[in-house]
Amino acid sequence: MVKTIISLILLLTPLSGALAAVQPALKDNAPDRYIVVEGDTLWSISGRFLQNPWQWPEIWKMNQEQIKNPNRIYPGDVIVLDRIAQEARLRVVQLETVRRQPEVRSTPLAAKPVPTISPSIIEPFLAKPLIVGAAELDSAPRITATQENRVTMGAGAIAYASGMSKEKGPQWQVFRRGDALIDPDTRETLGYEAVYLGEARVEKFAEESTIQIVKSAQEIYVGDRLLATARETPNFGYVPRAPEKPVRARIVSAYGGLSETGPLSIVTLSKGSRDGLEVGHVLAIHRSQSTARYELRTSPLWGRQGVSGSDSPRPYYGEDVTPRDSPLYQRAAPVTDEQIAKLPDERYGLVMVFRTFDRAAFALVMQASRQVSVNDLLTNP
Repeated sequence: MVKTIISLILLLTPLSGALAAVQPALKDNAPDRYIVVEGDTLWSISGRFLQNPWQWPEIWKMNQEQIKNPNRIYPGDVIVLDRIAQEARLRVVQLETVRRQPEVRSTPLAAKPVPTISPSIIEPFLAKPLIVGAAELDSAPRITATQENRVTMGAGAIAYASGMSKEKGPQWQVFRRGDALIDPDTRETLGYEAVYLGEARVEKFAEESTIQIVKSAQEIYVGDRLLATARETPNFGYVPRAPEKPVRARIVSAYGGLSETGPLSIVTLSKGSRDGLEVGHVLAIHRSQSTARYELRTSPLWGRQGVSGSDSPRPYYGEDVTPRDSPLYQRAAPVTDEQIAKLPDERYGLVMVFRTFDRAAFALVMQASRQVSVNDLLTNP
């Protein structure tokens, strides 16, 4: 009996070590301390110490309650890397301030905590649901005319809109329904992207209200829709962490209608809250060599065309157009589907989820060593 117990202990000992959490890897040139300055983010601060910045909650030894309501770090705080402990950890220390003559009386401004990521990039994506149904924007107030019969509008332009309610306040955001978001794996329609165009202020409420465009991210046209700006202050205290469950998603669109994008850009994912995605989840981006990305590059040109878009395909000219028919310019043999299927997936970046919907989510590209393409694969980091 004793031998049986000893054998069981010996068998379980290496297993317990394998299940232990892996300590986040420090950078070789990690500093011993760092003073937080204005404009820093928690991601950029952690990037000075860690090889994987998104693992900063682990090196801070944060528990689940702290992850839900993380400690705030302010400009002027000193971040110290404690290497003496058995496991390296970061902590905030207070420096003693010594005042010298002559002294002045001052009233300090309220300190603002350092955000996890830059608020200016994602703020327009937090105020309103930007993934909508096919007819969800049809009942929203509509721009009906422009001053001086302008075709396009930008910041400073005057326009007229119908259906605006005074009870919702003078601040509004301008949207346009975009393309359908289609899951590349299941071919299901996940919804439609509502493209953020800018912001408007009501100058006069009436049956045809007078509005002024105060900010424009893209050209604004007659027919674009308006939604009242949310009055609550958004929270930017995201805590990056890996999903608890396995996740396999695709990038279904890049903001702006692009097929390729890069760091600090917004992408839409094919999974949402019902698939276990939460705000703060970090996912690794992989270039999947065997997906429809190659079909998009080897098939006739695809997508919508024109200012407002249409469902008709762009003209496609086949291989019979041969401006260079010399033997020196012979076309190479095309890559077959069988050859593509053998190519390995390549990890090249990270995204962080900052807003979830039922069947989709928005994420910010935090790192990328190459262009981020529609249909690329996302998995647990």
